[in-house]
Amino acid sequence: FLAMHHALENLVQQPQFILVDGNRFYKYAAVPHLCVVKGDGKYASIAAASVLAKTWRDEFMLRLHDEFPHYDWHSNKGYPTEAHREAIRRHGTTPYHRRSFQLLPRGEQLELFK
Repeated sequence: FLAMHHALENLVQQPQFILVDGNRFYKYAAVPHLCVVKGDGKYASIAAASVLAKTWRDEFMLRLHDEFPHYDWHSNKGYPTEAHREAIRRHGTTPYHRRSFQLLPRGEQLELFK
């Protein structure tokens, strides 16, 4: 939510209405909003934003792969393949790993920033 608010703050033109893909959003200023579950299948603007976000993330993952090649980010794009989990077991996490996600199966010890 903080990232969405930050993006909204940096717009040249402030929105009159905000469509959100999902079921939760924290009110932004006095701008009305609508949360839409699976909104990318219902609104072209949400679908377009989803494509842009995915494209940006894929490019970002390629840059991360250059910095941390043993995590295989060039091919898994951050999704938890077994090879990626093995790299986490072997090398720990990076500042880019989202620790709010389950990076390893339950019960396995996770080392942070080796």
